[in-house]
Amino acid sequence: MTLGTFMQQLANGISVGSLYALIAIGYTMVYGILKLINFAHGDIFMMAAYFAFFGVTTFGLPWYVSFIIAIILTAVLGAVIEFLAYRPLRTAPKISILISAIGVSFLLENLAVVLFGGMPKAFPTPKILTDVVVIGGVSIQNLTFIIPVVTIILLFALLHLVNKTNVGMAMRAASKDVETASLMGIKVNRIISFTFAIGSILAGIGSMMWSVKYPQIIGTMGIIPGLKCFIAAVIGGIGDIKGAVLGGFILGIGEIMLVAALPGLTGYRDAFAFIVLIVILLFKPTGIMGKNLTEKV
Repeated sequence: MTLGTFMQQLANGISVGSLYALIAIGYTMVYGILKLINFAHGDIFMMAAYFAFFGVTTFGLPWYVSFIIAIILTAVLGAVIEFLAYRPLRTAPKISILISAIGVSFLLENLAVVLFGGMPKAFPTPKILTDVVVIGGVSIQNLTFIIPVVTIILLFALLHLVNKTNVGMAMRAASKDVETASLMGIKVNRIISFTFAIGSILAGIGSMMWSVKYPQIIGTMGIIPGLKCFIAAVIGGIGDIKGAVLGGFILGIGEIMLVAALPGLTGYRDAFAFIVLIVILLFKPTGIMGKNLTEKV
């Protein structure tokens, strides 16, 4: 592998890793409070792409207006899913909430196929994002620079929200003990809905950038990214925001560099994520930055 090829693939790996990190934060935020894996997160990601697609193609909105509206609608969708599918089961056994999450995932996937069709659609790609810059013989899309910057900015904004604001204090209190936080006057339902909305916003932003990078959308497009971002959250330590970002970068850079170094394994790119997951669970079940916690019975 030449130096130019290495740098090209490294830039691609950082870009993909940033997207994984952004979406993985949504998993880890919900798990941090409810100890729930929101398996519908990847399908919320998919719905955001369709919101933006129809905003541009059907309503003729400028791409940046459509993207903003799509992100807002995605936040509303996340909060509605929490209200309808998860809140009524708040006191039910964990397996009931897990089954509900899987049911919501299948519902969104099949609803998208019924409403939007089963054929892939070409996502509108703004020229300003897809233009290529040549640096030292390496061709890099503008989007490749933008994705890591957006991810890092959102990470710091989220850390500020969680650690420096009253809402963040309430989120941290709810993550420790929902019942006690409620007794202390915290509006737990509002905090949980807000957490779902924030996680969905991150999924929506990730969806916009993913769809521009890979401009083909379909009702099942959220399955593999959703699973990979869940794996990224587990690698870093699910429940830890910085861990989710670390896991995303490890997974994204790792799989891109593996394929670059061993082109014959291109067809096994997705399998790499599951192999890493198995290794992490064997040697560090709580993830790289995870803490050993005992679950309440």
